[in-house]
Amino acid sequence: MFNPSQADVRRFFCSVYEKSQNGQAMEAIEIIASQWLAEHPEYHAELQDVDAALARMADADPTRENPFLHLSMHLSLSEQCSIDQPRGIRQAVELLTHRRDSLHAAHHEAMECLGQTLWESQRAGRPPDGDAYVDAVQRRATHD
Repeated sequence: MFNPSQADVRRFFCSVYEKSQNGQAMEAIEIIASQWLAEHPEYHAELQDVDAALARMADADPTRENPFLHLSMHLSLSEQCSIDQPRGIRQAVELLTHRRDSLHAAHHEAMECLGQTLWESQRAGRPPDGDAYVDAVQRRATHD
């Protein structure tokens, strides 16, 4: 899934949820996704019905968190850390995890940095600044 559509993302997470509930074998990326699903039981109802999840795509509510976007960001951060791309993100997230005593909390803070970086990139019409992103996560790890 290098350029998945919104529907692809929803199908993926709903499929992972179903596999995890049924004890089915999963690929490595699905195992990682299932671990983040387990951290977010508040999303389980939305993951139970893929058809309903697909139908709700048109009902985007900007005041409500999008569980599929949230889970995708967890998965992206996991992948970034696994390959240390952008360079230094692994160490920054590890330091933040230690400071917060929680990988989950560290991810949520790093997601804010990632979201800000992507927003600035889109606004400026340029590629994301990986160094600024890593620096922002690093600052959170070293300052209160």
